Amino acid sequence: MIDLYYWPTPNGHKITLFLEESGLAYRILPIDIGKGEQFEPSFLAISPNNRMPAIVDHEPADGGGPLSVFESGAILLYLAEKTGQFLPADLRDRKTVTEWLFWQMGGLGPMAGQNHHFVQYAPEQLPYAIERYVKETNRLYGVLNRRLAGRAFIAGDDYTIADMACYPWIVPWTRQQQNLDDFPDLRRWFNSIRARPATVRAYAQGEPYASRPVVNEESRGILFGQTAQHGT
Repeated sequence: MIDLYYWPTPNGHKITLFLEESGLAYRILPIDIGKGEQFEPSFLAISPNNRMPAIVDHEPADGGGPLSVFESGAILLYLAEKTGQFLPADLRDRKTVTEWLFWQMGGLGPMAGQNHHFVQYAPEQLPYAIERYVKETNRLYGVLNRRLAGRAFIAGDDYTIADMACYPWIVPWTRQQQNLDDFPDLRRWFNSIRARPATVRAYAQGEPYASRPVVNEESRGILFGQTAQHGT
């Protein structure tokens, strides 16, 4: 059994995508980030960066006690290795998957996240910041579009954790001020993943929490005003 500490953000959706595709038994333990539940000491014990998602595997492959994993990319790698799914065994193919997983973790996610912040959540509109991150998101969409030319999925013919990592960050494309029609190979890829039954099930997991506001005046300081004193 996998305990998934979750909120329906792009990083949270990555893990439900994998779990629904793989068939691993799991239960969701919601972490309401707008209420600051990510700073609870019990959560800090498994996620020292005070960020969801995190998991606890109660049946790790080494037969030992429960094992916690934090950081969404690390969780995807861990689950892929645990199940032998969505990560190729071949050296070169595996290298490609991990390259694009790290590309998402180091590029698409952070840049699109800053896009979300300055376009939607910042208390004042800063034209330079908005232009900077909207343009960088656009550039990264172009990188992914070129990669997908002539390929069904990011690493080739097979759906992998690289696709699971990237897809949730493309879902809010309209909020990121992007147009998928400008990126035909990206749109084709996006539509094919959106239609997968496991994707539908994964996103349905977030519906019970979708009505709870993540960012409002009360939660703004919790989410964006953190210092070294938080979570200690």
